[in-house]
Amino acid sequence: MTRRRKDPLRPLTQEERELLEQIARAESEPASHVARAKALLAVAAGKTYGAAAQAAGRRSNDAVSQLVSRFNQAGVAALELRHGGGPEIKYGTAEQARILAEVRRKPDLERDGTATWSLSTLQRSLRQAKDGLPEVSTYTIWLVLHCNDFSWQKDGSWCETGKVRRKRKAGVVEVVDPEAIPKKS
Repeated sequence: MTRRRKDPLRPLTQEERELLEQIARAESEPASHVARAKALLAVAAGKTYGAAAQAAGRRSNDAVSQLVSRFNQAGVAALELRHGGGPEIKYGTAEQARILAEVRRKPDLERDGTATWSLSTLQRSLRQAKDGLPEVSTYTIWLVLHCNDFSWQKDGSWCETGKVRRKRKAGVVEVVDPEAIPKKS
């Protein structure tokens, strides 16, 4: 005899059902989204959690139970992957954008104490700014810069890969190489 479900699946709306069916058939969606959509549709059809897990190509009926609970709370957003463990993500996209904005800003010799950015001067500037990051490390700054295609130059400055400033008759222009990323890989 099976146990009573603590959190049974709420009735699906027509839009949710259509979206889940579309995702379950899609070949371009991530496999995890397809499996979760299939499991939810199987539970909605009245199958047990174990049978729904098998229909989705999975083994764990506990995972289906957790998925149903998340679906009841968040709706179709429950299909998305969440943070997979490890330490909490401390520097998200907003913080990374703040680091990139700081490195793109030309340093002021009097305020920043430097004419070119190094990791430690960037760190000091970000920590002291009103909207800055008080605990940012030089490793985090380095990682953000490298992930966003910045490289350290021989002249002691940071430069975006594939972007150079050229002197032309009309003045200095920035030239962008569209093949920079493929060349780097």
